[in-house]
Amino acid sequence: MWCGFKGESGFSAGDTGEKVTQGIDGSALTCIITGSTNGIGKETARVLALRGVHVVMGVRNVTAGGKIKEEFLQKMPRARIDVMEIDLNSLDSVRKFASAYISRALPLNILINNAGIVPPPKFTLSKDNFEQVFAVNHLGQFLLTNLLLDTMKKTARESQIEGRIINLSSDLHRRGVGKEGIVFEKINDEKSYSASTFSHSAYGMTKLCNVLHTNELSRRFKEEGVNITANSLHPGLIATNIFSSNGGAINWIVTKVMVHVLKNIQQGASTSCYLALNPKVTGVSGEYFRDNNRVKPSKLARDPEVAKKLWDYSVSLTESKY
Repeated sequence: MWCGFKGESGFSAGDTGEKVTQGIDGSALTCIITGSTNGIGKETARVLALRGVHVVMGVRNVTAGGKIKEEFLQKMPRARIDVMEIDLNSLDSVRKFASAYISRALPLNILINNAGIVPPPKFTLSKDNFEQVFAVNHLGQFLLTNLLLDTMKKTARESQIEGRIINLSSDLHRRGVGKEGIVFEKINDEKSYSASTFSHSAYGMTKLCNVLHTNELSRRFKEEGVNITANSLHPGLIATNIFSSNGGAINWIVTKVMVHVLKNIQQGASTSCYLALNPKVTGVSGEYFRDNNRVKPSKLARDPEVAKKLWDYSVSLTESKY
């Protein structure tokens, strides 16, 4: 059983998504959650739907998404849940998702960039010829966020309700790169690719990108006076199947042996749920959370110059403007 000490929020690592949102009415809110057919994405969608939020599940497999929706509705018949297709491995798919969402004239209060992958054993390219982990874990999310910002700003302005963007990172962002920082010219370099999850790797680098992206978003929002916050988080080591997809010995140990000391799914989703709904984080932006409390990310993750460089680089690859 995972346990932990309560921090300034009054919650700990052992608390669940239901506990950190207890008594909160989210019926005035609409939220997009990517990667919501399994693991903590699915649990986050369930908890938010339970609290009355209109949940839009952004999924690669709409058939699987439809089954999850029906599963939720059996227990929550009044829940408002939509399923829409998005494949972060394809920038065209991201653009189609955003266009379809905007065409429905739906409001958008909360965006949770939850979807992500661990590195495949061999160097792999996305449909747009970018290294796949970088494409899915950062670039697709970067483009999706930019395409939906006007909708979020309009919603925040008209509803007078704070918008919230939540990016799932990992404490592995601290080990994702060397002292030289992000070497942009090597992101697509097959010789520099490492499939390791726990040391200098494509995965750790993209988790660093998630924090930097969040911080630059927050800086821009504050500069514009926009009523939207952006925060990133480490969900913790969780007993899901994400690590088993790599097939390595360390990942097998994490999945099979350490399962008894890892967080369960309900605990793993709690920080996402906390940042999405809890009033204690109203006005809090540009912060990094773990176990429902603020912690400091790495020194590199707090470097505004690196964040700006990553932003400009990502804009050049996606041809998005903001």
